[in-house]
Amino acid sequence: MRTTVSVIKADIGSLAGHHVVHPDTMAAANRVLAEAKRQGIILDYYITNVGDDLELIMSHTRGELDSKVHEVAWDSFKEATKVSKELGLYAAGQDLLSDTFSGNLKGMGPGMAELDIEERPSEPIAIFMADKTEPGAFNYPLYKMFADPFNTAGLVIDPTMNEGFKFEVLDVYEGQSVVLNSPEEIYYLLGLIGTPARYVVRRVYRKADNMIGSVTSIERLNLIAGKYVGKDDPVLIVRLQHGFPALGEALEAFSFPYLVPGWMRGSHYGPLMPVSQRDAKATRFDGPPRLIGLGFNVKNGRLTGPSDLFDDPAFDETRRTATIITDYMRRHGPFMPHRLEPTEMEYTTLPTIIEKLKDRFKKEESVAKAKPSIYSSKDQGMD
Repeated sequence: MRTTVSVIKADIGSLAGHHVVHPDTMAAANRVLAEAKRQGIILDYYITNVGDDLELIMSHTRGELDSKVHEVAWDSFKEATKVSKELGLYAAGQDLLSDTFSGNLKGMGPGMAELDIEERPSEPIAIFMADKTEPGAFNYPLYKMFADPFNTAGLVIDPTMNEGFKFEVLDVYEGQSVVLNSPEEIYYLLGLIGTPARYVVRRVYRKADNMIGSVTSIERLNLIAGKYVGKDDPVLIVRLQHGFPALGEALEAFSFPYLVPGWMRGSHYGPLMPVSQRDAKATRFDGPPRLIGLGFNVKNGRLTGPSDLFDDPAFDETRRTATIITDYMRRHGPFMPHRLEPTEMEYTTLPTIIEKLKDRFKKEESVAKAKPSIYSSKDQGMD
């Protein structure tokens, strides 16, 4: 059976700041999805949240970018936004960048990852959802899951994984993508995805048969809107077992609380902290950036589950380390490297400060005028 799993999210307003989704807004979305299931548009669904993001997980047989499924999601967010406004919640409808649905959700604000698959006899998947960060935040764990044998033992000892995987990498600034093979091109791969603000791993495929293994949301709200309207808060779907990473290998990729951009006002680096569903709320400095994981099995288009994957004391040390990193980064205050680099700050509220001060800057002729660029073709020699 061919099944599509669509994970579509949006910030439609939250309680007491950019903190947590209110249950009444989730109930409004539930009414829309329940009706869509009754009408046969979707086969199954699950609604959750991470921080201030409302997350819709839907299964159906209509394929990717289906107008009816996307309209169901849009209507869910609109109804949830109505409730959000009635309750006076903060930033109601923040991620809805248009007033009218236009066929699908591309470019309209909500983030989405859609996995269209031929179901295996057993089809386990993990869905990871983050708050207070951006799509490139999943570059590191995807590399660990699908290319690093120190993380994923199956790359060495499972014959169905020995040939490796293909990574589809998107340049979000130029709107073009490249496919790189692992293991033979991992240095090229790391050269790109180590710059996660620009290069995002969109999909991963198994090289042996081109079977898709993962898909990541790629929406960059600041690039769509042309200004800062909140972080993108990505979602990721990963297929598990039998030729793909085992569940434990996928989770192991998040055992290190690596730094991601986002956090307070989308302007700071902080550790990505894997938490249980009950702890999926933004608190300290609107964070630190949070990640939840839900495990499902898909059978005949129906969702069995979920299991709350990070609700486990095995990740307590990861969370403790994230807390230590939080303390360390916070002590930098407004200074880099806690605050983002200038190119990323261009999409926050900082440009309004620069605009106010522009007439007070005085030219210094002795200062070089050229802006250094890591992409410059000049002076590429190495010591």
